[in-house]
Amino acid sequence: MRRFLLVLLLGLFIYGCGASAKESGFWQHDSMYKNNEHMYFSWSGYKSPTEETGKLSDQEKWWGLPIEAPF
Repeated sequence: MRRFLLVLLLGLFIYGCGASAKESGFWQHDSMYKNNEHMYFSWSGYKSPTEETGKLSDQEKWWGLPIEAPF
C-alpha cells in the first residue's frame, strides 16, 4: 500500500511539473539560452550588467516572448 501511494504521488508530481512547463511556454523554445553570451550573462554577468549587455539582450531578445498586460 505504501509503495502504491508513493508511486501515485510521484506520478502526480511529474504530471504537475509537465503541466506547469506547458503553461509557461518552456516547450516553445528550442533551447534555454539564445546563445553563449546569454548563457554567460545568466550565470554570472547579471551581477554587474553593462550598457553593452543591455543592448545585446534587446537585439537578440534574450528574455522570451512578450506578454501584454491586461489593463
